[in-house]
Parts: sequence; C-alpha cells; structure tokens
Amino acid sequence: MPSNEATRPLIVGISGASGAIYGIRMLEILREVHVEAHLIITRAARLTLASETNLKVSDVEKLASVVYGHQDIAAACSSGSFMTAGMVIAPCSVKTLSEIAACPGGNLLSRAADVTLKERRRLVLLLRETPLHLGHIRSMQAVTEAGAIVYPPVPAFYARPASVEDIVDHTVGRVLDLFDIDAKLAVRWSGMHLSSGA
Repeated sequence: MPSNEATRPLIVGISGASGAIYGIRMLEILREVHVEAHLIITRAARLTLASETNLKVSDVEKLASVVYGHQDIAAACSSGSFMTAGMVIAPCSVKTLSEIAACPGGNLLSRAADVTLKERRRLVLLLRETPLHLGHIRSMQAVTEAGAIVYPPVPAFYARPASVEDIVDHTVGRVLDLFDIDAKLAVRWSGMHLSSGA
C-alpha cells in the first residue's frame, strides 16, 4: 500500500481502556491523510471518553467515514469479503485482547479483529494495561501467534516530547507506519555520533 494512497479503509476500534486520545488522534490523522476510517466504539469506551476528554461520542463519530454499532455483528466489517487495509484498536483493553485471543467474536470489535486475522491482514493492538500478570502475557502471546501486533503505547523519549500531544502523535505516527502510511508525525531516528573516548 503506497504511503497516503490507501484505497482500502482502515478499521479503528476504541475500547474501554485508558487512552481514548490515541483512537481520537488516529481518526483525526486518517482524515488529514485521506484514508477512510471505519469506527467501532465499545460501551466502556463511551464511559472512558467522558472521563478523559471533553468530547461527546458524536464528536468522535464525526471524525470517522463510517461508524458501526458495537453489537452490529452483521456490519460490513464482520465479513472477510469486505476489503480493508487492516485494523487498529487504540486503546485496547485486556478484556478486548482476551476476547480476540479466545476467538469468540461475540461483538463487532472482537469479530472484526478475528476477521482481520483470518484474512491475514494487519491487526495492531495498543494494549493499555500495566503491570501485566501471566494471563495478560499469555493472551498477548496468543494474538501474536495468530498474526497480530501488540503495540503498547510506550513513549519514545529520544524524540524529546514537550507535551502529551507530542507523545500521542509519535505513537500514532509509528502505528500508521505499520500500514505504510507516513503521516509525518514520527520523529525519525537518524543515529547518534559517539565520541571515540566513550
């Protein structure tokens, strides 16, 4: 997929974990780079959105090209025949991670993620939980073995972020890199010169 010329939509899921700003910023950037975003927001994410931001759910939904109900398991993205560039869940709760690992597909978010994996498309999960116990790690292993990329939104301090927005933008930019979408957000590492006496 050429940079910024994606012809297929990207599915964006927002689950109830802390970090709704990652999903919101993802939607904003996809709109800026003209990539169609298909949005799924869980019931828990609606609560987190109210707790962490001043935005209404309708404000977030307006950023997407298409919005699906979380329980609409007959939605277009529930079928592998619906062509997409892949899927990002930002943030991804442990509950959602566990559902994907177990493959039940009981709601649209986990169903769409399962479809993404079975069609061998890219699935990126911004897992937002810490610390991790063994059950979390086993679920991370299971989804990784199925083909997903677990991407905890850990700040990259080499980028010298000056604000929360800088941290969020760098993470969103690096996630979009995984879909060959260069949103010009990530600070690129160019190496560093060590003195000979180091």
